[in-house]
Amino acid sequence: MAIIITDECINCDACISECPNNAIYEPDQEWSYSDETALSGTVTTPGGAEVDADAENEPISDEFYYIVPDKCTECKGFHDEPQCASVCPVDCCVPDDNHVETEDQLLQKKAWLHGE
Repeated sequence: MAIIITDECINCDACISECPNNAIYEPDQEWSYSDETALSGTVTTPGGAEVDADAENEPISDEFYYIVPDKCTECKGFHDEPQCASVCPVDCCVPDDNHVETEDQLLQKKAWLHGE
């Protein structure tokens, strides 16, 4: 499943540089699928939706850092554990029960994001 940042976040930004998928954004920052990935133009997500990878999307949070679930792979294929959770000083990076995925699905998402 994806990781979510709770409202206990202190906006320290320790997590941002740790994310291999560039799935973590600052509060009130727009995001796109193409940010630091191999995606560009119209693409089909692993879930089957067609999206414009270059389009700027509305921020998920305007109060604290947030993770884009469609870009989060729990660091599968890169690390043994989610790096955001390992560096967070207040333990606010936790599993997102609304985005449950198998390890195979997470690895497929990684391959999709990075053109593997």
